[in-house]
Amino acid sequence: MSILRRLRASGPRLRPELDDVALGRVRRQLNSPAMPGQDAMRIDQVERLLQEAGTDWDRRAHRLAVLAEAAAPSSLARFWRLRRPDNANPQVFEAWVELVRGRHTGRMEDARAAADRCYGAADALPDDPTPWVVLLGILRLIRAESRDVFAVWHEVTSRDPWNREAHLQMLRYLSPEECGSRGGQLEFVDAVRGGVPSNAPAVGVELTALVDEHARTVARGGVEALLARRQWTNHRATRALDTALADWPRPGHLRYAAALADLNLLAFALVQAGRSREGAGTFDLLGDVVTAWPWSLDGDPLDRFGHWQSKH
Repeated sequence: MSILRRLRASGPRLRPELDDVALGRVRRQLNSPAMPGQDAMRIDQVERLLQEAGTDWDRRAHRLAVLAEAAAPSSLARFWRLRRPDNANPQVFEAWVELVRGRHTGRMEDARAAADRCYGAADALPDDPTPWVVLLGILRLIRAESRDVFAVWHEVTSRDPWNREAHLQMLRYLSPEECGSRGGQLEFVDAVRGGVPSNAPAVGVELTALVDEHARTVARGGVEALLARRQWTNHRATRALDTALADWPRPGHLRYAAALADLNLLAFALVQAGRSREGAGTFDLLGDVVTAWPWSLDGDPLDRFGHWQSKH
């Protein structure tokens, strides 16, 4: 699934599956009202998607994340676990669904049960980082002690060193809004930037941190918010943007599952930095694929994306 394919329709669309066409079909099925007896068919579709991903941990995590969001309002995850009690995939999936629900409400209904499902899946799938990724998200949500969080972080990275979801979870856990500080977050970003390959799934960590800092500044309001664009002129920000611009829009460079999400991130950052004219190639690669974040920081995602894309 190449990001070089331009996917244009009647206009920009929110597509959590990005350019994963098979995932999009199943997501739409999960989002539509279920007919009696249809859950078994839907489970078969989910199982097939995960089997196709195989040991491509990046693709597997992307598919699980999108499907868990779609299944969160329903009882599908529980139905699947009861139908396949000895299978690890339903355990991971239900834990991820519970994590999604917890993010929406601000609390986990039963964090211990969800964590136990992650441990059970990890025992059954010792090479798979995904159960540990979900557990990391659970620990972040419940504001666990840093020693516990870092222990799980090491379990993920020992299996998948540049796991995108895990890096973003750690970035937010270490933020001043959660369990860290701006200094600690910057140390993490510097450590990642010092080693991450330019086409790895975690390559967007530094730019994500900069957009988070921008949003933090704007949220404070006042004169500081009015001058938020200035933060994009410091050395750290200009270096990050210049590096991303030099690499990310190159044909064939970004091939991981969420590449289009990071190109949305780059396009948004260029707009905020007053460098939107440099984003023509990025908008061209994106076609009509919009991610809610970070465009929602500036208003309606489809309106803001469409406005800036129309200028190129």
